Amino acid sequence: MRNLKFDNVTMQFPRAEGGTVEVLRDITMEVEGGSFFTLLGPSGCGKSTLLNIAAGFEKPTQGSASLDAETIDRPGPDRTVIFQDVGNALFPWLNVWENVEFGLKMAKASAALRKERCDKYLELVGLSEDRGKFPFELSGGMKQRVQIARALANDPEILLMDEPFAALDAITKRYLQTEFRKIWKDTGKTILYITHDIFEALLLSTHLAVMSTGPNATIREIFKIDLQEPRLTSNRDFAAMHSTIEGIIDEEVQKSRAS
Repeated sequence: MRNLKFDNVTMQFPRAEGGTVEVLRDITMEVEGGSFFTLLGPSGCGKSTLLNIAAGFEKPTQGSASLDAETIDRPGPDRTVIFQDVGNALFPWLNVWENVEFGLKMAKASAALRKERCDKYLELVGLSEDRGKFPFELSGGMKQRVQIARALANDPEILLMDEPFAALDAITKRYLQTEFRKIWKDTGKTILYITHDIFEALLLSTHLAVMSTGPNATIREIFKIDLQEPRLTSNRDFAAMHSTIEGIIDEEVQKSRAS
């Protein structure tokens, strides 16, 4: 598995009134192949911008993102993005099965491979019995599971996930967090994940990067998350790490308000 690297990434955007605003400054970090790496930080700190650079949707003003020695300068089949807005992520005129196999059909995969992958990943996300349903017949959580199955069916090296469970109700969100950690363990995919939820980050991650407040955001601190399994919010070590990370983010929020 290749490692995803950010090397001195700086990102500036033009202002409407002229000049530029620097969103990211000198971001250097490495996401190891097979890890579950989460970006956490205050709103507006550039987490989604960093994910878009990894996806190849945007090019940094300075520095680079790469998979090992291969510079990322465009989208590619080795990376798949899973979005928060499940309402617009699926094709409404296609049923569950057809949505999952869509990328494979575009890649001209054989019918046998499409069936094998769709069967495998619909079972993995618990939607084998719902393959004939259309998106309007699905709950928000089910739609997100279809999006995950579709991403996995394309067999990317890396899943890039931008707050995928943020719009879901608390019960569905907690269920999908538990299920998705199992899916990650089963598939061994590399994941770069964005969330505002410290609990979610600690439940899912192997590594967690806390970003400073924007503009000029950078990496404040990176943690290796090595908590007792199963991960429980009532565990003393879990609570202590939550408190530490919450303190860092609160400090960044206070800086932002002061400025």
